[in-house]
Amino acid sequence: MDVTLLGTGAPSGLPRPDCPCAACAAAQGPHARAATALLVDGALLLDLTPGAVFAAARSGRSLGGVGQVLLSHPHDGPAVEVPAGLPQPGRVPDGRELALLTGHRVRAVAMDSPGTGYAVTGPGGERLLYLPPGCAPAGLEGPGEGYDLVLADVVGRPDALARLRAVGSVGPATDVVAVHLGHDVPPGAELRRRLAAAGARAVPDGTTLTVGAYEDVPDVPRRTLVLGGARSGKSVEAERRLEAFPDVLYVATGGTRDGDTEWARRVATHRERRPGSWRTTETCDLIPLLKDDDGPPLLIDCLSLWLTDAMDAAGAWDDAQWADGGERALRDRVRDLTEAVRGTRRTVVAVSNEVGSGIVPATASGRRYRDELGRLNAAFGAECEHLLLVVAGQALVLRG
Repeated sequence: MDVTLLGTGAPSGLPRPDCPCAACAAAQGPHARAATALLVDGALLLDLTPGAVFAAARSGRSLGGVGQVLLSHPHDGPAVEVPAGLPQPGRVPDGRELALLTGHRVRAVAMDSPGTGYAVTGPGGERLLYLPPGCAPAGLEGPGEGYDLVLADVVGRPDALARLRAVGSVGPATDVVAVHLGHDVPPGAELRRRLAAAGARAVPDGTTLTVGAYEDVPDVPRRTLVLGGARSGKSVEAERRLEAFPDVLYVATGGTRDGDTEWARRVATHRERRPGSWRTTETCDLIPLLKDDDGPPLLIDCLSLWLTDAMDAAGAWDDAQWADGGERALRDRVRDLTEAVRGTRRTVVAVSNEVGSGIVPATASGRRYRDELGRLNAAFGAECEHLLLVVAGQALVLRG
């Protein structure tokens, strides 16, 4: 079963008409995208968009053999003119299945927002799932049907992938292709990086995919360290890397601080950002979590507070205790942590502050903390496949 993507953009396309933003300004040439529409084996058209006939011709395809046109979402603006020879487009009620003369079977999948998803099974048994923009499947329970290809709004609704992964509909060999791409993410390398973190990819308009034949599925890094300064966006970046996966365990190393209202507000802000399916544990005992090979992905936020706890336990703030075994105890604890990171089989995203590039702290204890955090970041980062530095909300790839 072949799928030609006549467009891969958001309903308003990319660039958006009359939009002055930087992403739209950069969306020229190969980065420009028409509204998403799919041509399946020349017989089934999913979403009719302006210029579909010309888009098919540019891709070396024809709409002459299309026997069914299905719409996945309400279209804003004036109605799209139906080219001569094409059947009138329609939407299938949720749960209803169509059997086409070509041997394709199409089932309408319920969404959690206005729209209809379509699961298409080809004559040879290959399976694809197409989701409308801004939507995720609704009512998924128990083991789901596996798909060879999923085309979805990965940037806008990463939780859709998480839901599909939770029931086994998306597995390690599923080709996940992002569609409905708008100006929410800059094109080029930044888009590729964000999609790769979700185990997905993007392709240009006009690309033809053979369902079930794609083998080069992006590898999600097992271990990632995200560094950054205060309010740089490092925690948002770390959370973004796992929001397409279910059952993430958020490891908060800061604990609670009775009576500190400012800290309580910080914690509440973090909690509100997390997907509802994530669980939270407050602990600095990271090694048992890293050694639990069967556990879900870990998001550790953050190593800076873990180090504060470790230095407290080692008596690092007192010069006499530091000299009398405290330094050695801290080194041992950091070594044990990095060895656990090296051996873990869990997906891990950790956050840490990058503090050594500014003013030298005025106190000896401040300088000691700065130095030890630099050593910890270097040791932890050495065990990670992917290393990022977030500056002004932009992630710079240092490794991976």
